[in-house]
Amino acid sequence: MVLDLVTRGNGVTPSLNLDALRSRGPAFMFSCWSLVALLLLTLNFPVARAQTSATAVSEKRLQYQIKLELDFENRTYSGSERVHWINRGDHPTAVLYFHLYSNLRSETGKAIPVTTGDAPGLQPNDEPRIEISAVNAAGSGASLPYTLDDQGTNLRITLREVIAPGAATDIDIKFKGSVPEIDAEETGLVTHIVQQVSAAIRSDRELRRARDVNFRCRNVMMLGTAYPLLSARSGDDWLRKVEPTVGDIVLADVADYVVEIEAAPAVSLFTSGGLVEPGTVNESNQKSVTRFSGENLRDFAIIAGPTLRSEERSVGNVSVRSVFLPEQEGVARRVLGVAADSLRVYAARFGPLPLRNVTIVGAPLVAGFGSAEFSGLGAIASAFYVDFDSATMRNMPEVIREQRASLESSLEWSVAHMVAHQWWGAMVGSDPARAPVVDEALANWSALLYYRDVHGEDLAASALDEQVRGVYKVYRTFGGEDIEADRAARDFRNSFQYSAIVGSKGALMFVALQKLLGDEKYFAALRSYYAANSLEIADMDDLRGAFIAEAPLAQRRVVARTFGRWLSSKRGDEDIGPPDPRLAAELGLPVPNQKGGDRGALTAFSRVGKFFWQQMTRIR
Repeated sequence: MVLDLVTRGNGVTPSLNLDALRSRGPAFMFSCWSLVALLLLTLNFPVARAQTSATAVSEKRLQYQIKLELDFENRTYSGSERVHWINRGDHPTAVLYFHLYSNLRSETGKAIPVTTGDAPGLQPNDEPRIEISAVNAAGSGASLPYTLDDQGTNLRITLREVIAPGAATDIDIKFKGSVPEIDAEETGLVTHIVQQVSAAIRSDRELRRARDVNFRCRNVMMLGTAYPLLSARSGDDWLRKVEPTVGDIVLADVADYVVEIEAAPAVSLFTSGGLVEPGTVNESNQKSVTRFSGENLRDFAIIAGPTLRSEERSVGNVSVRSVFLPEQEGVARRVLGVAADSLRVYAARFGPLPLRNVTIVGAPLVAGFGSAEFSGLGAIASAFYVDFDSATMRNMPEVIREQRASLESSLEWSVAHMVAHQWWGAMVGSDPARAPVVDEALANWSALLYYRDVHGEDLAASALDEQVRGVYKVYRTFGGEDIEADRAARDFRNSFQYSAIVGSKGALMFVALQKLLGDEKYFAALRSYYAANSLEIADMDDLRGAFIAEAPLAQRRVVARTFGRWLSSKRGDEDIGPPDPRLAAELGLPVPNQKGGDRGALTAFSRVGKFFWQQMTRIR
């Protein structure tokens, strides 16, 4: 070979075989040198080699260093991030892709303006937004070309050098953003319940919006996707597609974070990471700078507010924290207890959680959006933080005041479900758009495990009937169609259908598998699945394979058929229960109030029994 490829470190560089050249004569040598020079001029960039500096250990991991200046009063922020990226693929690449989730819109065809230079001033409106100001190569400061694709949800950056497999690069991105102010009436308990009644009656189409996790409301700000987030990769393929669905949308690889937030000293800050340095006031602008860090995180959420408080306790090496508004203190303490007990149960059953912090926040989420999961942090709609002993409950409709046991049970279930997502979804990643059942079903079943280990078999059986089987039965009673659970998130119309099919049928599959295999082999399969896929992105084949591998040879076909029956067939009525004719007769089909939404429906349902209200007061 005249032109050889020589491996140096983890990089690949071309090398000339001089003996072979000389044997061809001077004219041929001149031609070859000319060809090499032409190739180098045409490529116009070198191939990056793996870095071998003194910080090589830390450079083996994907890293974000983010600095954010937060203007709480004006609902805006500006920031910069340095991203250290390693090419884990098999081929070199010169293009990186980032998601700008805050620019996702549920209305088709509504594009975000593309900016190519310094972003203009942001005008907060009903949707959040991120704008890119500059992209540079770290160190040299050289500007890198970039474009916004897919209606502003994908940032495409072209590098000045090809990154070989195993090699790394560092880039700097400057950005700014804004979040909308959410009307407090959109977040109240009655509005949540009315919305769920409406979804049950009319089967309306629901799509998650970027404003669901990026907003300010009731003096609380949530920044769920406030920065450019690297797209996840499968081999050499970037998982770039982002579309609004009824489920979660964020998909990212695990990374380490160091985040500095500058804000007014009166604003309390809580994040997916742990506090490294408390706020120190900058004398020049009277702002406070607080530093956080976190390892093994797929995203980094921020909660801010001047009146937020917190309490915490330790479970092993993990600090469990409950964040709340002052009027939620009593409920938040119960939430903290449930979160701590859940983490203790799951760590013993599945394996340790490689996080230092797990935070549960009571946040003013909009109706129809009962919870939001992030790495290291989960938010539950504060509408469900109801203190039934408080004076404010006197202003609630009697039909809701009567549901104390149901609401409190729903909140406990949701906390246990949310903590489980730190194992299934955060540590063991999965694609929430293509296969939501992979993490949702396991999180739902894990909540059943929490009830069994903490409260005993009787309450676990009640939770199974009310929180799992009951959801499917009410869904079918309202005329919902039994469909396959192993579908993409876009195939589900709303959270009512999503909970009944993905959450209920999926969780009941694990109940069936546990009964089939017995506790010893069942938990061995889960531990094996967790150990093999922790910090990776798993799919249904990985999950199915773990259970088949653990099953005795004679049971492996039965295990495979169990997966197929619950996920790929329509046998819910046979396996769970058919529509309830008595409940259907009691409910009827009231005509929605044309001017006042479905508040008339709430009155019409006030005579319906406990079973219905247990489902309508669930946190979805």
